[in-house]
Amino acid sequence: MDYSKTKIKEKLEKYNFNLKKSFGQNFIIDENIINSIINKSNIDKDTLVIEIGPGAGSLTYKLGMNAKNVLCYEIDTTLKDILKENLCELENVEVIYKDFLKADVLNDIKKYEFKKLYVVANLPYYITTPIIMKFIEDKIPVTKLVVMVQKEVGNRFKAVPNTKEYNSLSIYINYYFNVKKLLDVSKNVFIPKPNVDSIVVEFTRKENTYSLKNEEIFFKLVKDSFIQKRKTIKNNLKNYDLDKVVKVLEKYGYDLSVRAEQLPIEVFVEIANNL
Repeated sequence: MDYSKTKIKEKLEKYNFNLKKSFGQNFIIDENIINSIINKSNIDKDTLVIEIGPGAGSLTYKLGMNAKNVLCYEIDTTLKDILKENLCELENVEVIYKDFLKADVLNDIKKYEFKKLYVVANLPYYITTPIIMKFIEDKIPVTKLVVMVQKEVGNRFKAVPNTKEYNSLSIYINYYFNVKKLLDVSKNVFIPKPNVDSIVVEFTRKENTYSLKNEEIFFKLVKDSFIQKRKTIKNNLKNYDLDKVVKVLEKYGYDLSVRAEQLPIEVFVEIANNL
């Protein structure tokens, strides 16, 4: 597959394809970045890879060359002819043309035999978080996600306490996954060029999750704690039993004047367990 900007544009023009902003379409045209993603993903012939939004198939092609199987979800049916041509030599790639958020992924993967299930994708910016949440909420047994996302969003995913990016989403994601940045990606390696740079982030599922008595209470606590980010825990949790809250905070060296952005996930877990 030819990754040059000229050749990819020619292919899009050949099929009268128009990039759609509503689908967050930004196609990567840098083979070096794609090779780096493949290498850092550590996929092999025991791996089933799920890709969301294959676009013109630039990443898909390399995934197919390295994985046992690749299952793609593409919402834009006008990409069918382009993907058929670009992936014609790969028999281990399947493209399902539907909205991933509405797909029954657990049913779709039943026909595959695999030892590892990974997600590797350049995610559409506008639905990055809902896609990741779907893997969690639908209990899809992925052990690793390697995804390219908008830099600002990626920074929130991997944020730690006492940083401006740290919020309830950071805690939610980090409850399930260890998160780290793999590489930076310039906005100049896409067509069309987006307004912001991207990063590739790796999510590795945690083998030993936190000992929570009630996940529903925990996630409500976290959400309420950040409801007004600049306010203190005392203000945001005024409808909770503050005697129980302060008892846990003091154990970790905090008091009710602390803000949620200063607290690590372990503190929220213990507060939730004591409510």
